[in-house]
Amino acid sequence: MKKKPAKPTRRAVKPGPARAGRPDAAKSPPAKRPPARKRASAPVPVSSGPVARAATPGARSSAGREDSSRAKYVYCIIRSAEPRRFGAIGLGSEPTEVHTVSFREIAAVISDTPEEVLDATRENVLAHERVNETVMKSLTVIPMSFGTVFKTRDDIVELLRGAYDAFSDVLEKMQDKVEFGLKVLWDRDVMVREIENDDEDIRRLKNEIAAVPGSTYFARMQYGRQIEAALQGLSEQYVADIFAQLRDVSVAARANKPIGEKMIMNAAFLVSRDKETAFDAKVKEVGALYDKLNFRYTGPWPPYNFVNIRLKLERAQDSG
Repeated sequence: MKKKPAKPTRRAVKPGPARAGRPDAAKSPPAKRPPARKRASAPVPVSSGPVARAATPGARSSAGREDSSRAKYVYCIIRSAEPRRFGAIGLGSEPTEVHTVSFREIAAVISDTPEEVLDATRENVLAHERVNETVMKSLTVIPMSFGTVFKTRDDIVELLRGAYDAFSDVLEKMQDKVEFGLKVLWDRDVMVREIENDDEDIRRLKNEIAAVPGSTYFARMQYGRQIEAALQGLSEQYVADIFAQLRDVSVAARANKPIGEKMIMNAAFLVSRDKETAFDAKVKEVGALYDKLNFRYTGPWPPYNFVNIRLKLERAQDSG
């Protein structure tokens, strides 16, 4: 009698102490512990170059307030009517001073940069991330893509003026919320063996291929298609179940494309600051239920995956 495809297996165990770091292998050890959160690299979007630059005609120089000969790098947008300074933590071999430029109560967190187009080196991306993490400790941020550079301070004020309503709306929606990342991986070979054990048709077909020397190309193709379909169905069941279990402790979730054969889930979760502890505990609880899955859990980050403002940074040329 034909059995149904394998379903996700849970293990109802009492969560033990969290590991000091995230597990690196996709294959889970017999005594699996709940996933521990780790400060990995943030999912910083990278600007595509010219789109990140503003060339506002007729912008006035801001000499006297800052170095007008240098371009202005924007890290994030915050709500702050008063000028703020965050110290020498910005981009550069010698970290630059990070401060704000405001329009009404909306402000851009910026620093000077000698370059209008920055390479996305590890050092530069980590500096971008460092500033956003520092600011988000006490403020709600709208993170900007890496490489967002303006020619002058006045260009930034023009941006804040033109996108004031959009920024205000997003800041209100993101108020006191942060992002967590969750990647789930499995050992493909382990899952294939489980499917072969649980699915009678697949097991029989495999045995037939092994028993007949020079088995037909059609039989091998049929076996491969059935395995792939079973793996797809199993991964979808796992992912749907994990999302469902984290729904009550998060505001929103986003599924990104998995990377590589071992990853079955690459998700971001928007979480209220007052639910951080509950979310953390729930991820560990869910991770302890699945003995064949590897959870990689990071955060908190600025809400990179939940802010989608398309800004027109080039001001329209005057007609005529």
